[in-house]
Amino acid sequence: MKAGKLVAGVVSVLLVVGVCIGVIVGVTNTSKSHDNDDDEISSTTKSVAAICDSTDYKNVCVNSLRAAAKNGTTDPKELIVAAFGSTLEEIKSSVGKSRDIGQGAKDPQQKMAFDDCKDLLEYAIEEFKASYSMVGDSDLHTVNDRVADLQNWLSAVISYQQTCIDGVTQEDLKNQISSGLLNATQLTSNALAIVSAISGILTTFNIPVPKVGNSTTGSRKLLEAKVGRYPSWFTGADRRLLAAQARGQATPNAVVAKDGSGKYRTIAAALASIPKNNKGRYVIYVKAGVYDEYLTVTKDQANVFMYGDGPRRTMITGKKCFTDGITTFKTASFSTMGPGFIAKSMGFQNTAGPQGHQAVALRVQSDMSAFFNCRMDGYQDTLYVQTHRQFYRNCVISGTVDFIFGDSSAVIQNSLIILRKPMDGQQNTVTAHGRTDKRETTGLVIHNCRIVPEQKLYPVRFQIPSFLGRPWKEYSRTVIMESTLGDLIQPTGWMPWNGNFALDTLYYAEYANRGPGARTGRRVNWKGFKVITNRNEAMQFTVGPFLRSSQWLEATGVPHMLSLRA
Repeated sequence: MKAGKLVAGVVSVLLVVGVCIGVIVGVTNTSKSHDNDDDEISSTTKSVAAICDSTDYKNVCVNSLRAAAKNGTTDPKELIVAAFGSTLEEIKSSVGKSRDIGQGAKDPQQKMAFDDCKDLLEYAIEEFKASYSMVGDSDLHTVNDRVADLQNWLSAVISYQQTCIDGVTQEDLKNQISSGLLNATQLTSNALAIVSAISGILTTFNIPVPKVGNSTTGSRKLLEAKVGRYPSWFTGADRRLLAAQARGQATPNAVVAKDGSGKYRTIAAALASIPKNNKGRYVIYVKAGVYDEYLTVTKDQANVFMYGDGPRRTMITGKKCFTDGITTFKTASFSTMGPGFIAKSMGFQNTAGPQGHQAVALRVQSDMSAFFNCRMDGYQDTLYVQTHRQFYRNCVISGTVDFIFGDSSAVIQNSLIILRKPMDGQQNTVTAHGRTDKRETTGLVIHNCRIVPEQKLYPVRFQIPSFLGRPWKEYSRTVIMESTLGDLIQPTGWMPWNGNFALDTLYYAEYANRGPGARTGRRVNWKGFKVITNRNEAMQFTVGPFLRSSQWLEATGVPHMLSLRA
């Protein structure tokens, strides 16, 4: 290599590294003959550094902004849009990488896992596009106002990527897919970090941050915190619809009945009847009966309201399980992906039994979804709260191992949680939350519930170790508050996943619980566990602040507690 090219290459490397370690000013000041160029480079690299400062993968961030930096831009929005654009392209390319790696899968279950990857990465692309559009079509003030939505979508993208990786269990293929998605996962993490730091970025670039609200707004928020009525993301029309349904006066768009007394004999046929680009609620009434169907409310089937004659009378059932060679993702008896899904007085079950291992009754991917007076019955992995904002009220959820799991922002309120008798040698764990990035806004909150053994388990409940949860992923987050915990809960309360994994990084908390299993004197001494004693601290996990319920929950008409007990 010629000396001139060598020097230029070294300077180029120093410029990139300088963004991350703060030496760029020294590099650009070494040449006095190009002050204007140096000033421009310095301004650009400082701007890039400001955008990338909050990210965990700074070199990756800097590289993603290289093209924008070459153009000499210092506009923070242009740089953020460039970062999002690079991320979107990398996620798109990950689909092809997954397909190529999947060619090496010989086992049918592993082939199915790569089919899942294709679907999951397509979901990731779709939801990242929504984030990219919002950032590209808005000024930074608007982006700042919509941080919660962006965090929600980006958290889901991270979850889809991780679910793809988790589904591949063959070690060599798992290593390949982890490496193949590495750039995409790191860039997505960076995008979430940038969004989460948007207020600080505005300040850094001397962009005034408008004051939020006024005394009237503050009073309204205080009132919302005091009065528990309906989930605040529901519209007035939805509240009236649910009230009418409760009085038997709702007029459904489709009626399902196994005996032929409705328009459709199967739920699948009713779902297929939903018009393309349907506006408003599409209401499906499912009459009493056991419906042995595997069902999915698709991404484009938004705002479906499905109700039955009661959670024991209208039951959707299935028995797919992991031991039959089916991936966990595909075992669900009922899956819902369309945003705004509501279910009321319905039952969902998986009858594979404890010997089936992973066997999902209900998988929820729908954003702004709500379940009222429903049952979810199974054993291992009963309720898969996969992604997005979810709310459960007056439900019954039963299972054994990790039977409420996923990476959503979910609040389960005023519900009965039943631990069942597992296989010999197994323990019971109520929750296994899957947050993999510390900036994800996801978590699982169990509020004002009862956690008790089923009748069959009761005589031997002390012989089977039962815990509130274990950390499936590094930043697992679960809060149990104002709930009644039965005497079968171990004094330690929580169990590790594997050795010391995640014990310092998880967030597990308990607040004002009651019952014999609620004593905290002998709880685990992990760095990530705490007993909350301050009511204001616990308030952040109520449905209002945790789910941003004022944006969507009120509209569903599902009653909910906005506050803690006095």
